[in-house]
Amino acid sequence: MRDPTWRPTLLIRASIALHGLALVAVIADPAQWRWALGAVAINHLLLTAVGLWPRSNWLGPNWTRLPAAATARHEIALTIDDGPDPLVTPQVLDILDRYAAHATFFCVGEKAARYPDVCREIVRRGHAVENHSQHHSHYFSLLGPRGFMRELQAAQSTLSLITGQRPVFFRAPAGLRNPFLDPVLARLGLTLASWSARGFDTRIGDAERVKRALLRGLRAGAILLLHDGNAARSPRGIPVVLDVLPAVLASAAADGLRFVRLRDALS
Repeated sequence: MRDPTWRPTLLIRASIALHGLALVAVIADPAQWRWALGAVAINHLLLTAVGLWPRSNWLGPNWTRLPAAATARHEIALTIDDGPDPLVTPQVLDILDRYAAHATFFCVGEKAARYPDVCREIVRRGHAVENHSQHHSHYFSLLGPRGFMRELQAAQSTLSLITGQRPVFFRAPAGLRNPFLDPVLARLGLTLASWSARGFDTRIGDAERVKRALLRGLRAGAILLLHDGNAARSPRGIPVVLDVLPAVLASAAADGLRFVRLRDALS
């Protein structure tokens, strides 16, 4: 579990200092308000751009790869988002069973509440369920501290009650966030996780394209991203994840890589 003490990053500390200097400058010389406003506006644009970069750690700690010890053990992580889905998730679990692979499912709280048996089955088969917010709203990255706390706490409660397993990782919807998120994560003891390779399998229905993108990033320490919820369909109507997953698991096994849950890599 993450240390609950929030430590602002260099960018956040610099942004706070800039706002203070701008205020002091305007108080000392009101004629400087245009320069002060311009500096603050540029800073806000920078913070917004960083928030739109899912793999950035400028706003706080963010797992884009597994720790060095896990990499040395030739471990790799498969993360599966936006479920549980009553049709797709059980098939994903069956595929994982065939390859004896463990995965991390970032589940949406309201979906877990709708399909609790599917969520419990994920854990029963040896996988981990982590926090992907309660509602997966499109405006998640625009929330403030209270909104983030409400969303994350609700999902923590929902997922813990259903699975008996308290989430220790969080992934933001679409990976987007703002500077108010990291203090909330620290208070809840959650670690932010993004990915090192993804295939955009919610938008691309071509399984071969998705597969190639993931196989390019297949190496020790990688964190792969696929989706059991909101999965794109191939021209045959099959969820892309079901077409892609066997090839990814087989290729990893051939390379001597072992799939572990993110929480296993903490140790």
